[in-house]
Amino acid sequence: MSSLDRPVTPDPYPLLPATASFDVTSHDVTDGQPLKDDQVNHLGDTSPQLSWSGAPEGTKSFVVTCFDPDAPIVSGFWHWVAVDLPADTTELAAGAGAGDGSLPGNAFHVRNDGGGVNFMGAAPPQGDQAHRYYFVVHAVGEETLGVDASVSPAVVGFNLAFKTLGRAIIHGTYQH
Repeated sequence: MSSLDRPVTPDPYPLLPATASFDVTSHDVTDGQPLKDDQVNHLGDTSPQLSWSGAPEGTKSFVVTCFDPDAPIVSGFWHWVAVDLPADTTELAAGAGAGDGSLPGNAFHVRNDGGGVNFMGAAPPQGDQAHRYYFVVHAVGEETLGVDASVSPAVVGFNLAFKTLGRAIIHGTYQH
């Protein structure tokens, strides 16, 4: 038995307070299927294109995240956190997670669990089970989430628990 043999972590989003759902699609991520090389840490590190529609009435901003619940740690691994996207945003182009200040409006990135202020591609331990990468668009009922770029992804998630009106979810997988 390898040191990484463990049960599969549950999908984390049904464990959060219930919210409305809306639609997210991607040219780069097919729900439940392996990620393209571009979205892998050592092959591209490029955030995928995401488009969304049908956000709940009252949406005043968005937060986009990428979370891996299958990392071999109890807290999972945050690969991307983009906060305070304007309410009229309905798409992020591939590469929007570069951390180069190109997010729309006053949106900003929060440091990912790898230490960068950008999208960090899939990077599971070699030989581990397939990991799931949840790309989630959170519709927020406030113009700003009320955090700044110095907070951790956990603080963003805590604030989202109280301010999220809806979630749009798509996930890809990767095994190294």
